[in-house]
Amino acid sequence: MDVSFLNLLALAFLGSVAGLVGGIIFLFNGAWARSLAKYAVPFAAGVLLAVSFLDLLPEAVEVAGESAFAIILVVFICLFLIERFLFHLHHHDGGHAMDKRDMVPLVIFGDTIHNLLDGVAIGAAYLVNPALGATVALATFFHETPHEIADFGILLSAGWKRKKVFFANFLSALATFPGAILTYKYSGGLDNATGILLSLAAGFFLYIAATDFLPETKIAPKDSSLKNIVFLILGVLVIWLLGLLLPHA
Repeated sequence: MDVSFLNLLALAFLGSVAGLVGGIIFLFNGAWARSLAKYAVPFAAGVLLAVSFLDLLPEAVEVAGESAFAIILVVFICLFLIERFLFHLHHHDGGHAMDKRDMVPLVIFGDTIHNLLDGVAIGAAYLVNPALGATVALATFFHETPHEIADFGILLSAGWKRKKVFFANFLSALATFPGAILTYKYSGGLDNATGILLSLAAGFFLYIAATDFLPETKIAPKDSSLKNIVFLILGVLVIWLLGLLLPHA
């Protein structure tokens, strides 16, 4: 099998199944997992903002030109409308008035679509440069960790058994693979497809950071504000340093 394809599969694993670590920790120690999520959220916000502005957006503009900005705007609006009228792509325990049992189908479906889009982002970035693909996969891992803690918490609160919770989230995480594989196999030969997909990925990551992670960081207790700022900046620095260690050119 093609080594390049195997590397893509490894990155898809990092950005999906490996991200279940947060939920697995929650199954065995909910209090410790919530403490982890408290600082993983601002860290993930910094990672997503940095990978969008420092990596994905410059590459998207280089390939697709200024139309990349219009695509990102459309992605923002579409994701807002989807979450407003259909289902949420991100969930946080206690963040919705709906009964937990009624939320279960929406949590699983929304999480699956989210993972599919993560795969598209990884695949598009990998087409441009394997180093960029690795950076995006790492960013996906960092934002999936607190996300999975929330999802596991909601499903457990709905009365699901631990084993059922794990397998539901595991199957949902596998959606990253078809997203990455189909993008890698079929978009490379299409005119402007890579630029469009990079713009989509940038818009998706920016939307998650702006509407999910940053607001949660903002409403944190005042005694956690300084720590949140430190972890936010740390997330940015990690991506910046990765850019120096793994140049995309």
